[in-house]
Amino acid sequence: MQLIKSIIKEMRVLQWIKNLFVVIPLVFDRQLFHPVPFLRISAGFVLFSLVSSSVYFINDILDIEADRKHPKKRFRPIAAGKISLPLARGIAIFLVASSCIAAFFLSPIFAIILLLYFLINLAYSTRLKHVPVVDVMIIAAGFLLRVVGGSSLIIVERFSPWLYIVTTLLALFFGLGKRRGELATLQNTSNGQRKVLDGYSIPFLDQLITIVSATTLVSYSFYTFSAPNLPENHAMMLTIPFVLFAIFRYIYLMQIKNEGGAPDEVVMKDRPLQITFVLFAIAVLIIFYFL
Repeated sequence: MQLIKSIIKEMRVLQWIKNLFVVIPLVFDRQLFHPVPFLRISAGFVLFSLVSSSVYFINDILDIEADRKHPKKRFRPIAAGKISLPLARGIAIFLVASSCIAAFFLSPIFAIILLLYFLINLAYSTRLKHVPVVDVMIIAAGFLLRVVGGSSLIIVERFSPWLYIVTTLLALFFGLGKRRGELATLQNTSNGQRKVLDGYSIPFLDQLITIVSATTLVSYSFYTFSAPNLPENHAMMLTIPFVLFAIFRYIYLMQIKNEGGAPDEVVMKDRPLQITFVLFAIAVLIIFYFL
């Protein structure tokens, strides 16, 4: 029983929230209440989640020594010795192999996207995560592939390409925020510091975050009045304040509270962000499906 709990913990189920980006084409192409597309996207979400869990296993296997020196990561099951390395390797192979096979029967194109996502993350885990700037761009590419994967599972009618741009920029924003949080946590610790952090500084990251956050807001604003399937009264522009506040709030948590190290954890525990996301979701549903 303890081993099963350790495996589930290592799969990082709470981080599956990132794979909700697969749902974006379903919602923004106005197919949320269509049964077949909904079921296909739901299956895609599960498969993306399982592959992402395999990536977590591989990453923790490769980083086992560094994680054991980290104040928080040393409690991860692989680093703590609760899951043996042979078992961890076996689970990682099983998760990615079974997911890609299942994805092929769902959609061959989706299977290719899923495999590409895994290979990119494998390259990230083995080498690219040590290259400053490239590392966060790889993270952003992973989120973009989630949206593209979702689009491949349904017949997209009027999905705006602006959302691909917004997704990429938003992922860059959170990726840079994560690096800033890690650097703020470990700046006084020399042992076990990730190699990539040597190529960053907090002022440099703050500059990049400023550029990306501003570009994200501009891109999303363009989407709200230029997408082909939006109401003609431009009601979608009413959602801009939610995006603006969410970005401002996350920057506040990063720079004032030093809580940007794990974006998913920040979202799960910060009430203002949660309320903002709920209100944004309600506004989108009303504008798309009831106006």
